[in-house]
Amino acid sequence: MANPGYGKRSAPDQRPRTGHDFAHLLPRDAAVASYIDGLCDGADISVKTLAKALPYGQCAIRTTLNRLQEAGHLRRGSECVVTEEVLLWVTRTFFSRTARDDAWWAAFTRGDVPPKPQRPVRSRSFTLLAALGRTAPALSLSEAHCVALEPQVSRWLERGATEAEVLHALTDGLPARVHHSAAFVRRRLLDKLPPERVLPSPRQVVLRTLECGECRSPGSPESMVGGLCAPCRGNPSPAPRGPRDAVPEQGVRARVSEIRAGLTPRDERPGR
Repeated sequence: MANPGYGKRSAPDQRPRTGHDFAHLLPRDAAVASYIDGLCDGADISVKTLAKALPYGQCAIRTTLNRLQEAGHLRRGSECVVTEEVLLWVTRTFFSRTARDDAWWAAFTRGDVPPKPQRPVRSRSFTLLAALGRTAPALSLSEAHCVALEPQVSRWLERGATEAEVLHALTDGLPARVHHSAAFVRRRLLDKLPPERVLPSPRQVVLRTLECGECRSPGSPESMVGGLCAPCRGNPSPAPRGPRDAVPEQGVRARVSEIRAGLTPRDERPGR
């Protein structure tokens, strides 16, 4: 396993594993991708570690990782992790069994790609109907009736109704005798169906950035086409902004050192 903050991080919303997930890749790239795909989150997938576990050298592994990045299976970047004390930026290597294009990775960086929820064995609607007899024994339903009434209860839940509200609508003011529980429940679900509710969805704030797979320079997702920045793709860097005689960003420290070296020490200044 890698140190905390490093290692593999699985991208969300991936298709189930099959024997043809990486058939579109070169044999070596497919073998490395399949190996990484089988590792758990947090596993060390650095070049040196992979070279020790696989029958390939470090140069070959590095080339393969770059090709996996170009194919849309891998992105390197950073993510802000919130702790009780600080906001900490940690390195992430995101891996996707399903190949993704640049637009998907950009949306993932913004937090616009929600994880795909696992489908439960039984839906909430079925579970509610199956347990209805515990609250009102006169409304006990068979499995077949629960399956038949499940879509109607789902409509209630889709409109924002809670399970407590559905139970109240079905069990409040029951007659002295219910002759056909399934027909009674169907009638109430139809007659008391609530209007649609528009609930504001909370905005998720995601602090995440990507970096170039070649030079490790950070940048916006839009600038990382194929996981590489513009200079590494062979495109010239944009002209620097600011005043004509401004010191380039990479030369600021050297310029400040020159200014400090030229200053007269305080004890040698005139008048002291």
